[in-house]
Amino acid sequence: MTRELSLLFHVLVFVELLHVTTFVVAAEPQVPCYFIFGDSLVDSGNNNGLATKAKANYRPYGIDFPQGVSGRFTNGRTVADIIGQLLGFSKFIPPYATATDQEISTGVNYGSGSAGIREESGSHLGDRISMDRQLINHEKTISRLSALQDNKTFTNEYLKKCIYLSNIGSNDYINNYLIPSIYPTSNTYTSDQYAVVLVQQYSQQLKTIYNMGARKFAVFGLGQIGCTPAEITRFGTGGKPCVEWINNAVNLFNDKLKSLVTELNTDYQDARFTFINLSGISAPQGAVPVPNAPCCQVRDDGQCVQDSNPCLVRALTVFYDGFHPSEISNTVIATRSYTLVFPTDTYPYDISHLARL
Repeated sequence: MTRELSLLFHVLVFVELLHVTTFVVAAEPQVPCYFIFGDSLVDSGNNNGLATKAKANYRPYGIDFPQGVSGRFTNGRTVADIIGQLLGFSKFIPPYATATDQEISTGVNYGSGSAGIREESGSHLGDRISMDRQLINHEKTISRLSALQDNKTFTNEYLKKCIYLSNIGSNDYINNYLIPSIYPTSNTYTSDQYAVVLVQQYSQQLKTIYNMGARKFAVFGLGQIGCTPAEITRFGTGGKPCVEWINNAVNLFNDKLKSLVTELNTDYQDARFTFINLSGISAPQGAVPVPNAPCCQVRDDGQCVQDSNPCLVRALTVFYDGFHPSEISNTVIATRSYTLVFPTDTYPYDISHLARL
């Protein structure tokens, strides 16, 4: 049965790929700019120059990316890259670390591997750009834009039309709550209490982005962390497909984040927030998940061993390393975030709808 479900999933993936590859990029992007906040799921090179173990600026990362090794934690494009293409951007949004004045008018990617909602998350791996620091960087970008446009009113109106994607929170579990030997959070909070404090802090961060001019938000929930190869190896599953207690903790966060999106839409009538159900999109349809072995040889921390040889047929693998999806998985996630396939994919609307509002 697992084999049949696996084959069925790969057929569905192929159909999704056809949808993406036949998508015709518009002459002009659907929105004037696109700003990206998050962690390694969207990082496009911001960690390359940092003193951290969480970096992907070496092969076999980037083996299928048009520009080769870039700092992306996958074999090809990230979810944020593909959504940008679906929005009509002809070039990938540049990382904050290297974005020039000529580039920032179309957007900036602030994502940083191992970063979290909480400042301390991922600190045992080295430096990272936490969500609070990403907000500071965005404020600096706005100042640069205002200076370039020499018109603060124009800048404010311009920013209201842009898409703001935020995909963060995984490291607040993987590199915080799930490591009690280093971080005290699991001894301080129950899983429900932790979800509450995380969403409360995230709420303030999203409101800060709103106060800097954002009006169109795509807020990603967390994926099923308990189904990642690294966490399965570390904790075991007790005969189940995934580490259920981790997924249960993550689902508490997702439920509260979805409620927050409803609350923000009520409180900020001039803004539009939408929730992307990453757990629902990334989980294959059916009772048994497809095999989730990593495509590359992995280190103890779940990242690819440098210069190792990845699996040959990368279009048929869900995970590239111990934590991060392959490009084919990112394609499915991005496509269903942009145009929902099931009503549960996004709430209250998908990103294509958000762009038109």
